[in-house]
Amino acid sequence: MYSRKSTMESIPEEMTEVWACTNDGCKGWIRDDFAFEAEPVCQLCKSPMVKETRMLPLLVNTNKKQKSLGKGILIDRK
Repeated sequence: MYSRKSTMESIPEEMTEVWACTNDGCKGWIRDDFAFEAEPVCQLCKSPMVKETRMLPLLVNTNKKQKSLGKGILIDRK
């Protein structure tokens, strides 16, 4: 019997350092390479975050100075 489904190409994965939210009810996390701060706070619930490792698909961050950049300018909407 013929199946139209093609085999999925395997995505390369590697152990990646991430920041994970400490709040048990929150599932927030961010890759360390993409965090703006040395010790970020969770953007979902504002709780502290801890560093851990996870097996994640490989991504390349071309901007290695992410933490040294500013967050930008906060625009106050009235």
